Amino acid sequence: MSTEKPATEKPAAPAVTLAVSALDLGALLCSRVCHDVISPVGAIVNGLEVLEDEDAADMRDVALDLIAKSARQASARLQFTRLAFGAAGSAGARLDLGDAEQVVRPVIEDGRTRVEWSLPRELLPKNRVKLLLNLVLLAGTTIPRGGVIRISAAGEGDATGFVLASTGEKARIPEGLQALVDGTAPEGGLDAHSVQPFYAGMLARDCAIAIRFVQEGDTVTISTPG
Repeated sequence: MSTEKPATEKPAAPAVTLAVSALDLGALLCSRVCHDVISPVGAIVNGLEVLEDEDAADMRDVALDLIAKSARQASARLQFTRLAFGAAGSAGARLDLGDAEQVVRPVIEDGRTRVEWSLPRELLPKNRVKLLLNLVLLAGTTIPRGGVIRISAAGEGDATGFVLASTGEKARIPEGLQALVDGTAPEGGLDAHSVQPFYAGMLARDCAIAIRFVQEGDTVTISTPG
């Protein structure tokens, strides 16, 4: 009779609660903002260099078009991040969902992705609107090849929650995303890429609500209770 013991699986590394100091969180969010605007700002610099080059006179119109397009892109990203990550008014301030829509569309919509916005135009507590903007960024990560992000309300008044249904080819919930928004992650800590979903979770907890992800086929739904 064989006495060989069955192999046992190695236990997975336990998830750890992320504890981030205010200084580290601020630095990581600043890095995230810089990452978002460095590309269009760099394109503006390139366009100006072309204009200054006397041997590239035939590229003047192309350079001016590049500068104009990149300046609009940089402005849109800064306006978005000012609301999504910035102070956006004093403590207890309220933000307009209409203003949120205006900063979302130029950042998210392009030739591959469009937004269907079904939220009423009303004032909500600041952090609830900041949470919405961060949820839009999360929704974008679930459709890497583009698609449609449908945004609607769950509940009403100050208790309004949100439902974001993203539909697109190869839609998926990025690995570790739920853990990050829940405030936990495998050992290793945060970086400028992962700080945004972690910050979204902080906003959700401040609003006393949870963020949940569900996938059905090519649709990923992000929801918060109303």
